[in-house]
Amino acid sequence: MPSSSYLQINEIMQLIIKTNPKKLLDIGVGFGKYGFLSREYLELWDSEGDYCTWERKIDGIEVFKEYITPAHNFIYDEIFIGNAIDILPTLEQKYDLILLIDILEHFDYDDGLIILKECVKRGSNIIISVPYNMLQQGDIYGNIYETHRFQWKRQHFNKFTHNYILPLISGSMIIYIGEQSNNISIFWKSQKFKYVAKILDCIHLKKLMKRLLKI
Repeated sequence: MPSSSYLQINEIMQLIIKTNPKKLLDIGVGFGKYGFLSREYLELWDSEGDYCTWERKIDGIEVFKEYITPAHNFIYDEIFIGNAIDILPTLEQKYDLILLIDILEHFDYDDGLIILKECVKRGSNIIISVPYNMLQQGDIYGNIYETHRFQWKRQHFNKFTHNYILPLISGSMIIYIGEQSNNISIFWKSQKFKYVAKILDCIHLKKLMKRLLKI
């Protein structure tokens, strides 16, 4: 479908904002969620520039042109219509970040691997999301490319040396590949420690409240 799980939005947007790309490519635009959110939080959030005067480049690739609306054309600088496996080799632009959010499962392993290698050539960093347990899916909205074809696992990404796989997020496996992977790993682990600390603080507070209520 032209959308992806809402349960992973927080994690993916944290990675995008932490990467802070000047040039971004969104492969499999679909409804345009990550183009919209990237434009909002990279351009508008905590910015003193002119409203809707874009300073960053956000491009997209979409195989099913019926998904594209006037809203997409406002958010994206350019959307290339066609199959990513054909379009990627023709792109001369080098991107700071490439998004493959719930896209790879629509390709068989060999074609998916070709796409990943092309992304490594054209992107300094890549964020990938695939379902942990892929469900069967065929055509949706008349789009034959919506069919699920291959279940990607952790080991399929091992050949890419600079990578970090986030802890399982509500049914999604999120992989970060690229120059900033080490910084992302350090950042994400620090976030985990902060989360654990908050839980411990809550437990301590609950115990304190129980003691006070007994007085």
